[in-house]
Amino acid sequence: MLAQAVLISLSTQKVKKLLVLEGMSCRYFYRFDMNLADRKTQQPPLASLEKLLTLCAPSMARINDIITARMASDVPLIPKLASHLIAAGGKRMRPMLCVVGALAASKGQSAPASVLQLAAAVEFIHSATLLHDDVIDKSDRRRGRDTANALWGNEASVLVGDFLFARAFELMVETNDLAVLGLLSSASARITEGEVKQMTMAGAPDSSLDDYLSMITNKTATLFSAAAESGARVGGADEALSTAMHHYGLHLGMAFQICDDALDYGADPTHLGKNGGDDFHEGKITLPVILAWQGADDVQRAFWKRTLGDNIIQDGDLDKARELLGRHNAIENALSYARAETVSAIQALSVIPDGPVKAALHEAALFAGKRAY
Repeated sequence: MLAQAVLISLSTQKVKKLLVLEGMSCRYFYRFDMNLADRKTQQPPLASLEKLLTLCAPSMARINDIITARMASDVPLIPKLASHLIAAGGKRMRPMLCVVGALAASKGQSAPASVLQLAAAVEFIHSATLLHDDVIDKSDRRRGRDTANALWGNEASVLVGDFLFARAFELMVETNDLAVLGLLSSASARITEGEVKQMTMAGAPDSSLDDYLSMITNKTATLFSAAAESGARVGGADEALSTAMHHYGLHLGMAFQICDDALDYGADPTHLGKNGGDDFHEGKITLPVILAWQGADDVQRAFWKRTLGDNIIQDGDLDKARELLGRHNAIENALSYARAETVSAIQALSVIPDGPVKAALHEAALFAGKRAY
């Protein structure tokens, strides 16, 4: 595709235009005011989590110890069920955002102990919502494994989710920072609002784009932003950096969720870690469906109403849905929204000095906009 100018910044009275090269294979950033030699020698940022994982690895090992210790209970089923989900892995993006926010504030020095507790709290909040989500969605696969509710039932999953929420708030209170407690408490409430909104949108393929964006902001992006901002604040960041990390986390979370929704229809389930087409069978209204609906004729809309609205799904309907999405280029158009969020996330990094922290955040944003899992 043609490159599109997307970022503009001023430095020493020169306008530096950064280009994002679109398309799924390449999204690198170059400056027009570089000479050819500089362009050849500069290593372009990759779409990767490797730098972020390496940067956060020492802290994440300690966070995992906190998580293990705080899952302990005299009721054996609680740590057994909780560890089944947490040990399944995942990218751990939210606790890493806590850590890297603190590293940005301390210019790369180690994250303080209070940040590690916050990061564990964030992971508990996220894990609790996953346990509850799987019950609501009647899911039987997550991260390539059987869900907790498939193994131990809905009641146990809901109650252990509640336990993890309680543990999260214990950890937050122990940081003795009321501002951060307010941030994460508000995020927890907004996550629930997002889940309820998603439930009310289910079966309504004529839902608006604004409703979808509002829903994923609450459901997903809010915890990303709260994690990044709270880590920065506890790490000693000033208001400008705290705000920057908030915006970075917000846009990163939006990109992740939009990609996740697109991948549900287009990705290999073995890489995705869940059943492909789950959103379709559960009647969830996601961005690809909204975009396909907007361009659909009456016959196509009747298909979406029958399958997603009335939940009358016949053999071959998932393939038909994918064919309609392809006809309207809905998955690629949805991914273009994710790439726009990626650009906004990278713009938020302008207040951070060049170095390992900024490079890791930059590459993580690029990864969010083009990931395949």
